[in-house]
Amino acid sequence: MKRSVFAICAAAILIAGCAEKGAVITKSGLNPEDFKTERDGAATALYTLTNKAGMEVCVTNFGGRIVSIMVPDKNGEYKDVVLGFDNIKDYFPENNQTDFGATIGRYANRIAQGKITVEGVEYQLPQNNYGHCLHGGPNGWQYKVAEVVETDGNHLKLKFDSPDGEANFPGHVTAVVTFTLTEDNAIDIRYEATTDKTTVINMTNHSYFNLSGNPANHSVEADELYINAANFTPVDDTFMTTGEIAPLDGTPMDFRTANLVGKDINADYDQLHNGKGYDHNWVLDTGCDDTVLAAELYCPESGIVLKEYNNEPGVQIYAGNFLDGTVTGKKGVVYNFRHAICLETQKYPDTPNKPQWPSALLKPGEKYDSHCVFAFSTR
Repeated sequence: MKRSVFAICAAAILIAGCAEKGAVITKSGLNPEDFKTERDGAATALYTLTNKAGMEVCVTNFGGRIVSIMVPDKNGEYKDVVLGFDNIKDYFPENNQTDFGATIGRYANRIAQGKITVEGVEYQLPQNNYGHCLHGGPNGWQYKVAEVVETDGNHLKLKFDSPDGEANFPGHVTAVVTFTLTEDNAIDIRYEATTDKTTVINMTNHSYFNLSGNPANHSVEADELYINAANFTPVDDTFMTTGEIAPLDGTPMDFRTANLVGKDINADYDQLHNGKGYDHNWVLDTGCDDTVLAAELYCPESGIVLKEYNNEPGVQIYAGNFLDGTVTGKKGVVYNFRHAICLETQKYPDTPNKPQWPSALLKPGEKYDSHCVFAFSTR
């Protein structure tokens, strides 16, 4: 009898242990324990958001990065549709200089020669891309540990506290980004910020999407893209905007009618040469109305549709032209050329030096408010 009781108890403990072990692994196959460490005296972790429909989004507070997004395909099978790593250390810049899934700040995209003038004072920012300041410099917010303000089953609020002079930007900025997973399979991202001194700010999310869920073998050139824009901002051969707003009519950049990403990406066109493919800012015709569709990506292989809504004047479409097979991501998958695409909502690149464009200035007493929604469905 005693042996029987002992056996039953041992079995119960074993089952409970297995259940506990299984519970810590996310639907996307991530182990939260692999995201726990300290960086610059702050703790990093992985946060899992779920909804009743079964969708799952995993986010780490290191750089406010989306690590995985599990959504159902046309057959009801769940796919992870973003690139990333399965442990925190691979996100550290000394190991991989990537922006996978990151919250970008203070200023997303490029600032010419890293120079800005704010209220008559010139500031020299870091120059980390062809002499320009890209994504806030080499130590931008994507490489900072954000404070977790609040979290529950379907939302996560993170805070970046950026002191005056960080990366030589003026003003002490407090920025909050809130990720909310809705019950209709959308990721709602809200950015808010305040400052004690006039500064510039332009935040975005830098997720690399591959809607097939098979980034090892699927190029985004096979996916269909729609962009609600009749104009774009041309760039020179250092990826810097020229200051012109040019019409898309008759160019391989026109996606007002949905087209395959790869249909014209290699066309003999100067802007495609300059951008090494698509890596440009489209001037949205949404009127900064976040209820109007800004862009849509569709993967025929999986049937997954991504619709993007936002309240910004532009969106940077980057088709993975610098993925080159040198980075190995989740599940040992090598990330190859054009096997992901980014849809970065934003002020136009180099707006601080182009006063004719919508302003990126933030003054004391004002609140920066940027909103983006990634809505998933199937076709």
